Amino acid sequence: MSRRIGEAELRRLRNDIDIAQLTRRLGVPWKQRDGYFRFLCPICGEFNTATDPRTNLGRCFRCCENFNPIDLVMRVERLSFLQAVEFLRGISWGPP
Repeated sequence: MSRRIGEAELRRLRNDIDIAQLTRRLGVPWKQRDGYFRFLCPICGEFNTATDPRTNLGRCFRCCENFNPIDLVMRVERLSFLQAVEFLRGISWGPP
């Protein structure tokens, strides 16, 4: 059964789970190019993406979507917000 999601936990899930590490863990095709970690956008299917380690966000420049770790899990795994939070809660995160 799902428990309440506190603000601190949401902040941790959005900011502390490395978006590049999560992308690889989800099995999303990726590549390192021009100094950027790029991934196949789960919306438009293009590699016109980049991640920003300072903000821990991914961005697709073709469809103009931003992804934090929760958003990425929702799109890739086709889960609701609450299901995506539960998914991330259930993963053991080690060093990238």
